[in-house]
Amino acid sequence: MASISSSSLSTMAFSVCNSSGISTRPQLSFPASIPSKLLAVKPSRVSSSRILAAPEVLESSANSDATEVEAPSSSTLSVAADSDKVAPKQKIRIKLRSYWVPLIEDSCKQIMDAARTTNAKTMGPVPLPTKKRVYCVLKSPHVHKDARFHFEIRTHQRLIDILYPTAQTIDSLMQLDLPAGVDVEVKL
Repeated sequence: MASISSSSLSTMAFSVCNSSGISTRPQLSFPASIPSKLLAVKPSRVSSSRILAAPEVLESSANSDATEVEAPSSSTLSVAADSDKVAPKQKIRIKLRSYWVPLIEDSCKQIMDAARTTNAKTMGPVPLPTKKRVYCVLKSPHVHKDARFHFEIRTHQRLIDILYPTAQTIDSLMQLDLPAGVDVEVKL
């Protein structure tokens, strides 16, 4: 049986026949010096004229005497690694609004501490865009219409997501004593 080094495989180019008269799927032609073990990989989508072998394929073909080489699939990943990517089934979304930044930051800290003590996963606080309401008032009641005062109210907003909440998490959030200047909106 002929052995192929990884350096010779990585520099070897294979021609792709893409004529429409033969078939609609690209056909690969390989040199005769390549063992049939390496050719057992299914050609799914061939987009270039160069095919490179992964180091895992080369190591497994050199070490094992199996007749077929299996490509690593995405299903071999652990379920625990994929659980962070999947959206949770239950989540608490808390939206805080306040005119004063120190109040809203203190409230965010209290909520995050309460959620973390019950081992719930938290995301945030995410600062949302500040809403600015400007009021224009005339300086004098009768004349000087060009002279005006501008007053503004800035509403600061924060968003906190609590993933995988437990009954203890909800109880600890209900017992929090937040300042009166903070508007809290909770969605389950």
